[in-house]
Amino acid sequence: MKKPINQQDRRDFLKATAMLAGGAMLSSIPLAGAYASGSDTIKIALIGCGDRGTGAAFQALSTKFNIKLVAMADAFQDRLDNSYQSLSSKFGAKVDVPKDRQFVGFDAYLKAIPLADVVLLTTPPGFRPIHFEEAVKQNKQIFMEKPVAVDAPGIRKVLAAAEEAKKKKLNVVVGLQRRYQTNYRESIKRINDGAIGDIMAGQVYWNSGGVWVRPRTANQTEMEYQMRNWYYFNWLCGDHIVEQHVHNIDIANWVKNAHPISVQGTGSRAWRTGKDYGEIYDNHSIELTYADGAIIHSQCRHFEGISNRVDESFQGTKGKIYLSGSNQAIMKDYSGKELYNHNTKGNANPYQTEHDELFDAVSKGEYKFSNVDYAATSTFSAIIGRYATYSGQTIKWDEALASNISLMPERFAWDANPKLMPDEKGLYPIAMPGQAKVI
Repeated sequence: MKKPINQQDRRDFLKATAMLAGGAMLSSIPLAGAYASGSDTIKIALIGCGDRGTGAAFQALSTKFNIKLVAMADAFQDRLDNSYQSLSSKFGAKVDVPKDRQFVGFDAYLKAIPLADVVLLTTPPGFRPIHFEEAVKQNKQIFMEKPVAVDAPGIRKVLAAAEEAKKKKLNVVVGLQRRYQTNYRESIKRINDGAIGDIMAGQVYWNSGGVWVRPRTANQTEMEYQMRNWYYFNWLCGDHIVEQHVHNIDIANWVKNAHPISVQGTGSRAWRTGKDYGEIYDNHSIELTYADGAIIHSQCRHFEGISNRVDESFQGTKGKIYLSGSNQAIMKDYSGKELYNHNTKGNANPYQTEHDELFDAVSKGEYKFSNVDYAATSTFSAIIGRYATYSGQTIKWDEALASNISLMPERFAWDANPKLMPDEKGLYPIAMPGQAKVI
């Protein structure tokens, strides 16, 4: 096991994160490990064939470049089959994945990654550190979905692999798509230029009705049940504050050009309380405290029948701004004068932009993207939020980052048990504030 990163590593991490805020271009240095198959075809492999993975492959194949899907990998045969059918019916010959390049099982990624120039890492988040490490080892250009880990050891693994990716000049784009969305790019550029002064407060939200449930079926092992219902188990998902709300927390860090130094807050299971909902909370409300004293409030919840809210607001010393994923951005000073109002019409799809920009760089042999530092920063900010709500304690960044508590199973196999198991009634242990050991 790798040792926790030391204080100097953390300082370097913070420095790199600040430099890369907003997904800034790195350089036009030719790629090391770029696709070099002797043709202009860029071969891609899809690792994780669920809805998001299929969507990512759809976007990659929809770019203007000569791209061919040549390998697919998933833990489950049915998910791979459904994804293959969907993609091949849409893209025809661009999907060239015969049976001998369709891989199923926990080790499927090891067989698919070597076959491609670019890999799409879109499995449940708990596997992201393992798959990212292997893709870097294999010198691949990478698109990977958010979040990038579910616990502190996973974050450290991702950071170590990210350093190797930089040395090898491997492009890495992470699916925090607001970083590729026009209203956010234009607004945060203005914020960083001082349009509303120093940001001293903010509010970020992801309040919605929640997600799917997949009932337990006969003869399922516990490993299969949890894998099928990955959203409700922290070793796979990280809780919805990590898996989903990371988008909004990422905007807070981007606006601040920093990460919180401590987090405190509260959460519970108030609505989704049955055995179908695993171990995660259905609501979190936290305060992110930054080094300059600024405090940003973060709220996410999964209650059915509620008013939904997914947006961000920030208050600076000279003005304020409202942002949303629906392309809105309204900036005003405190007299009410409008400083910026983003035109919501005709904006590009940020999910597509991620792939357009990545494959443009790959096709030209350029090294432009290292999104991992800010993605790891924001993922870990959300993880600390979970630590805070589960424990009821104020969690400090450096202490949390040094934690060696891993959520991952000791062994990946269908007959292996995850660390968290249900009781005789089928209920899972729930973190109790004041009792839960998180770091």
